[in-house]
Amino acid sequence: MTDRPAPTGAAPDAWTYEIRLAGHLESRWATWFDGLGVAIDPDGTTVLLGELPDQSALHGVLQRARDLGLPLVSVRRLDPNPHPDPR
Repeated sequence: MTDRPAPTGAAPDAWTYEIRLAGHLESRWATWFDGLGVAIDPDGTTVLLGELPDQSALHGVLQRARDLGLPLVSVRRLDPNPHPDPR
């Protein structure tokens, strides 16, 4: 296992995720998705964005999306400390 810094103020295994789903989902669903932010993109996708405490929580969110019949487009773990472009 590789040691890595967790996002500031977060549990050791917490990361911020961007989960993109096909279709539109209203913001009222945020509580069902562990409090992740829900946004509609003009391209016809819904973006769930926020911090999840661990991999188990991530899999729970993905299962809920599956249960709603929303096709998964992408999952991105966002870097808590993005590095500036060295150019």
